[in-house]
Parts: sequence; structure tokens; C-alpha cells
Amino acid sequence: QVRLVESGGGEVQPGGSLRLSCTASGINFRLYTMTWYRQAPGKERELVARISSGGATDYADSVKGRFTISRNNAYNTVPLQMNSLEPEDTGVYYCNVNHTNGAFWGRGTQVTVSS
Repeated sequence: QVRLVESGGGEVQPGGSLRLSCTASGINFRLYTMTWYRQAPGKERELVARISSGGATDYADSVKGRFTISRNNAYNTVPLQMNSLEPEDTGVYYCNVNHTNGAFWGRGTQVTVSS
């Protein structure tokens, strides 16, 4: 059974930092691209960052230079380091994997950037 669990969300002031993490189980983790998405209130879910099985990364233009995605194949985790946070970064952040058996999502973790 594929399971993705996000953690690390919270409330932070503009300019602050948060570190999210996604822990995966039930998959051969090292073989799959892992992706972080977010959904702001009233908006569609959007891709934030992804990392391939080989470690290649891709970011939304809005987070380039501020967010860093990585992976730890020993612990099946995908950290997302978020710096210089802005109110526009507020939303629920989801972890995703497009597995052989379909797309799987975590339940999400809330990030709120507010003064």
C-alpha cells in the first residue's frame, strides 16, 4: 500500500523559513520522481517542485531561488526547504508520486505566511 505523509507545516512571518518533509512507504522509492504541489484558497493545485529518481530538480518560477527540494533514498523522504516565504506561498502543500499503479497523494500540510 502506497502511503505519503507530509509534515513540517505551520505559520510563519513573511521572510521566514519552513522545512517540509514527505515520507513515503509502500513503493521502491528510489525509482520514482517525487513532487510537491500546493493549493491556495480558491485556486487550483499547482506544481511547486519535483525531483527525479536521478536527482534532477524542477521548480515553479514563483519559487525558484527560494525553495530547495531534495531526496533521501535511505529514509524514503523528500524534504522541501522554503526560505524567504511570502504571503503568496500560503496554502496546503501535498506530496505526490506517479506510481505504476496510479497517482498517489498525501493528505497535505498547511503553510500560512502572515504578519
